Amino acid sequence: MAKFRPLGVVPLGDCAAYVEFSRTLDLQVNSMVQRLAVALRSRGLPWLRDVVPALGGVALHFDPAFEGNVLELAAELAAQCLKKGLPAAKEFESEIELPVCYEAEFAPDMDEVSKKTGLAAGEVAKRHAAAEYRVLMIGFAPGHAYLGGLDARLAVPRRATPRAQVPAGSVAIANDQTVVYPYAISGGWNVIGRTPLAVFDAGRPRPSLFAPGDRVRFRAVTGKEFARMAEQQ
Repeated sequence: MAKFRPLGVVPLGDCAAYVEFSRTLDLQVNSMVQRLAVALRSRGLPWLRDVVPALGGVALHFDPAFEGNVLELAAELAAQCLKKGLPAAKEFESEIELPVCYEAEFAPDMDEVSKKTGLAAGEVAKRHAAAEYRVLMIGFAPGHAYLGGLDARLAVPRRATPRAQVPAGSVAIANDQTVVYPYAISGGWNVIGRTPLAVFDAGRPRPSLFAPGDRVRFRAVTGKEFARMAEQQ
């Protein structure tokens, strides 16, 4: 792991530090920081409250009572884990299949995406469901997963005007990624479908359906299938 060297360590307030490895999306770095986060958590340090992997780095949150230098310690802990070796991704990642209805009722931006890509709505849905995605990070809101692996033909910019509220379960695309809105929140991505499943539930042992590193596939379902699955939630 010697080839991965941090660019620096950035303070996040008084009790947290961000060990940065890349400022752009590098899939190798992204995979590494996810594995690094697992290695850091596995040490079971009582004063390390949380470890959060991002696109190109990892944030370490320390107990407010901790009196050491959080920047120096964050760098030291990361270096120790990299030197020792990180767990393989297959040891912690899950495979998830998510049913999605791409019909017009659930896809308010499908026509606009079709115009921008030159693809029929059915082809947009087909290409979106054909790809395998990987959770790059959880961010913006609890349970809000950013998924990499979008078909290059579907790469479109964000909406010019964000929506004040996007329905829970909405599946949307922008640039080279796709997201699934965990609950009704504001957002500016292009909505092309919706899943009937609850992707975030604070009452579950694992509230978010997604975790960094998970492999995700979408399966197209009809409106009737959507309604039946929604009733079972």
